[in-house]
This record gives sequence, structure tokens and C-alpha cells, in this order.
Amino acid sequence: MNLLFDENLSWKLAKQLNTYFPGCVHISDIHTKLKPFKDKDIWKFATQNNFAIVTYDEDFYDLQMLLGFPPKIIWLRTGNLTNNEVITKLAGLKDKIQLFLDNKEEGILEIY
Repeated sequence: MNLLFDENLSWKLAKQLNTYFPGCVHISDIHTKLKPFKDKDIWKFATQNNFAIVTYDEDFYDLQMLLGFPPKIIWLRTGNLTNNEVITKLAGLKDKIQLFLDNKEEGILEIY
């Protein structure tokens, strides 16, 4: 399972975190028909293409409560961080994130 970075996170993160999470992409890298990036379109794309959504956005939590999973959600509840801070946090949690992605029973990982 790969990571899909929501539009509320910088497109630079996907490129910089590929070392830790190969195959991660930013939503802006996805086919233009998804623009202007409605949450349900992102949800559908992630489900169909085996992505976990990385986001600051509570709306994806709400969608998961309504629709279940997949897709899995990695919800950054840290408040706004710099790109370097996000990279450091996610890279430092690489093993925990991988365990979450491999777990068939968990749909959301909240990171504080």
C-alpha cells in the first residue's frame, strides 16, 4: 500500500519521503480529472488504487466513519508543521506506519 498526500500537504513531501515510503505520491500528481480534488474523488481514487491517504483534514475521518475502509487514513493531528518537521515525524514513525498499513483491522492512524 502506497501513501497519497492530500492537497493540504506540500507536493514536495511525496518526493522527499519516497526514500522511506516508496511509491508515495501527491494528489496533484494524479490525473487531472480529479481536480479540484473533491474529498470523495480522492477517497474513490485511493480505494481503487490501494493508497492510504495522508492528511491534516478531518473530513477524511468523517468519510471513514460513514463508509469504513479502505482506504486507510493517516491523520496528522499535529497542527501545521513545516515540510522538514513532517518528514522527520513520518520518517521517525516508519515502522509504526508500516505496521498500520499491514494491519487488516485498523483503518485510521492518528499522529500527534
